[in-house]
Amino acid sequence: MSRPGPPGGGVSGRAGAGILTGSAVSLRRRAGERRGPPGGFGPEIAIAARIGLLAVATVFLQTSVVAELPVFGVRVDLTPLVVAFVGFLSGSTVGAITGFAVGLMVDLTLLQTLGLTSLIFTFIGYGAGRLREMRDPQATLMPLALGAVAALISLTGYSVMEFMLGNDAPVSIELVRQIVLGTVVDTLLAAPVWALTRRALQPRLPDDPRRRRRRAYTTGGLSPLPRP
Repeated sequence: MSRPGPPGGGVSGRAGAGILTGSAVSLRRRAGERRGPPGGFGPEIAIAARIGLLAVATVFLQTSVVAELPVFGVRVDLTPLVVAFVGFLSGSTVGAITGFAVGLMVDLTLLQTLGLTSLIFTFIGYGAGRLREMRDPQATLMPLALGAVAALISLTGYSVMEFMLGNDAPVSIELVRQIVLGTVVDTLLAAPVWALTRRALQPRLPDDPRRRRRRAYTTGGLSPLPRP
């Protein structure tokens, strides 16, 4: 004759088994998400492919179309904006690699001093990624501010490096005017470039744990206070 268990033991046992089963299913689901779909590409390869296509398309569009359409007498440059936004969305390492690749393609396409644009864009991509990793700003005007800083660093850095290398880069009021107007024009274009870059990369980007915790606190999911 079997001994009766404690009152409510069956219910608690079933509840405990349900919790363990749910935890196991959740762990298997997360492991499957990290591995990617069977027979398909992993998330790292997918995001690398998207960034590569975005970089090639940006350089092609910049060198063949945008560079031929001056605004206010200055050349519009989309490449530092895309590099900064990729770094901000993907992190400092990916941003630095993207900046180097985009800068190298620009130098090779325009027959400029090889490696000069790569150095400047590597700094821009890395800096934007570190900004995300250290501060993670959420302001509405963040894309405009980031675009303005990226454009200013690109224009000023290239002029300074050209001057240091002894190339034909005269320091004059006209150069200052081009830097200021170029920064203003790129800042105005930062919002649409940010929207397109985020739309291209966001579906394949891993969820940031800090933002996930922030959303949970906002909705009460991780609040230490019991909800009524």
